Amino acid sequence: MTPEEIRNKDKDIHAFLEVFDDAKSYGQGPLSSKTIAIKDNILFEGHKASAGSKILEGFRAPYDATVVKKLKAAGAIIVGRTNMDEFAMGSSTENSAYGVTKNPHDLTRVAGGTSGGSAAAVASGMCDMALGSDTGGSIRQPAAFCGVVGLKPTYGSVSRSGLIAFASSFDQIGPLTKTVNDAEVLFNILKGEDPLDSTTISDLPAGEAEETYPKKKKFSKAIGVPRRFVESEGVSESVRKNFEESVEKFKSLGYEVVDIELPHIKYSLATYYIIMPAEASSNLARFDGVKYGLHKDGKDVIEDYFKTRGQGFGREVRRRIILGTYVLSSGYYDEYYGKAIEVRRLITEELRSIFEKIDLLLVPTTPSPAWKMGEKSKNPLEMYLADIFTVHANISGCPAISLPSGFTNGLPLGIELTADLGREDNLFTAGKEFLGE
Repeated sequence: MTPEEIRNKDKDIHAFLEVFDDAKSYGQGPLSSKTIAIKDNILFEGHKASAGSKILEGFRAPYDATVVKKLKAAGAIIVGRTNMDEFAMGSSTENSAYGVTKNPHDLTRVAGGTSGGSAAAVASGMCDMALGSDTGGSIRQPAAFCGVVGLKPTYGSVSRSGLIAFASSFDQIGPLTKTVNDAEVLFNILKGEDPLDSTTISDLPAGEAEETYPKKKKFSKAIGVPRRFVESEGVSESVRKNFEESVEKFKSLGYEVVDIELPHIKYSLATYYIIMPAEASSNLARFDGVKYGLHKDGKDVIEDYFKTRGQGFGREVRRRIILGTYVLSSGYYDEYYGKAIEVRRLITEELRSIFEKIDLLLVPTTPSPAWKMGEKSKNPLEMYLADIFTVHANISGCPAISLPSGFTNGLPLGIELTADLGREDNLFTAGKEFLGE
């Protein structure tokens, strides 16, 4: 597709914030002739990067993110930057300062978030693949809503250098693609240690020599289903039915599906919504309008900050900054943040322990199909509940993939597989079998 063809097709969907007229291949490689879009929080030298926010108005990236360098080296054609919830905060791409991205399957519904633009761009055929970032489900949830494949890699497997930070202990860049095979190819290009990101680790996993990752356990086709968790209140009947059909499909492919208990996983969402805003309030303190982006004049420097941040940040971002500052404040730090960190450890240990017995954890990706635009905007709690099945992977650092699993009333549904640290290979094997690739 030419830039003009993409723009014409995108008029109704608004997946892109900018289509690049200078898009080109940077040489021969495994991604030669492949078109790829990048989320608006990933730096591409000389191009705008706004993270979906007015506060970064006019900002142009001074350097390439490590993942962009790797895309260029692999010969990819970067066609544009995609719409997103402001600073990756939201579950529907309705929080973008630049308008809502619509679901290609039903233009009255959301594309999911926060990587909704990337998911919609792939689902509508405007590009071959896309990059998103996943802090609590922001790749997998829009992948499910738009009917594509979305991978959140193991924390530290892909460099975050050049990613505009949201919550640093959760953020991870990953692919959105049409097939599991494409996700695997793209992941293998992106992964690897990076001196610019101290959280990255060397190629996955080295086994006995690596303490960071478990020794490779032979893939035994054992899938665990946490029934009590899957049957949580608020899960739609269509999602339950599709999930059971997916379980039966795995059984027909020779997988052993066993019911498991994960007593602490039900606390994942509450844990996430304490730690995440705390990290966000710290990371977003740098956006003050002094050196770049939006700047508003006040009577003194303090009023400059208040006006700039008050007008530059949207409602959801302001809400999370305030919430994060509160849980980190004197008198509340131990009561909220400290306890959430402890529960995070319990959830992580619980998942690591269960992966000694099974290869994969299976849950629905989302509790419902894509909702109508505006349906949940006035109730933030309802929006947050959309992350119930995805946040455990970010809390624990484990890799997880969303696979298209069918439709209900013309709307896509997805199932999610989670694996042990460094075991993306298990996700790819099972995903390709499930989708018949």
